[in-house]
Amino acid sequence: MFRKMGLLSLTLAIAFAAAGCGKKDDNAGNAAATASNDAGKEVTLKVATLIPPMTDILDIVTPILKEEGVNLEQVVLSDNVQPNDALANKEVDANFFQHVPYMEQYNESKKANLVAVQPVYNAIYGAYSKRYKLIDELPDGATIVIANDPSNIGRSLNMLDVAGLIKLKEGTGINSTQADITENPHKFKFQEVDLLMLARMLDDADLVLMTPAYAKPVGLTPTKDALIKEGKDDSEFAITLVAREDNKDSDAIQKLAKAISGPEVKKFLDDNYSDIAIPAFE
Repeated sequence: MFRKMGLLSLTLAIAFAAAGCGKKDDNAGNAAATASNDAGKEVTLKVATLIPPMTDILDIVTPILKEEGVNLEQVVLSDNVQPNDALANKEVDANFFQHVPYMEQYNESKKANLVAVQPVYNAIYGAYSKRYKLIDELPDGATIVIANDPSNIGRSLNMLDVAGLIKLKEGTGINSTQADITENPHKFKFQEVDLLMLARMLDDADLVLMTPAYAKPVGLTPTKDALIKEGKDDSEFAITLVAREDNKDSDAIQKLAKAISGPEVKKFLDDNYSDIAIPAFE
């Protein structure tokens, strides 16, 4: 009797084991099917940005990416700090609003790990005035307004140095601060403000230094209106697509990088922004 029960138990164990194996195979099959379905799903890519032509360029690449299974969602923010904070905190997948020196300064100050993915266009930096038509007309003691973030402070002062208006400590260049001014023969006064405030300062200041993204909305372009301007090929300050170290090589980010440096974007810049934005890709 015990022998028969033993054989029965062994038979049941084998049956359950076989059933279990069958169930495991079914699950594996379901998992494979799910993975296959997921692979065909559209991926949403959130990109933080600020103003035209950045937003315009993202509009152009949106339908291109749609065809490749990437749903591009623009997150338009209101200042030049939020896009990097949002990216570092993984609230968005990438951002498109800044040049590399600005990104590097953010990384250093916030211990972040943002990385440049694709340069898109060079924005010609210029100095504008509502009061004077020529830089030689700028009087002694004039108030010059510049951006207040470290990378653009250095960029602004370096441009003034190159123009011969001030002299900086040797070797400081685009990393300079007001403390590096060794000669200021015209006793210019410098006022530092947030990037988004630059254009508003034109009524109050003698000279305002800014990128065309902020000058164009008030009807100014570097080629026609700037009293002095940067060289056209200053690629160090190209407006760049930025991601994080952990996602820069993802399929969606790489598809965006390809689209944002494609012929459609080049044509758009050539046709609409040739006086302020030069493609930083071939």
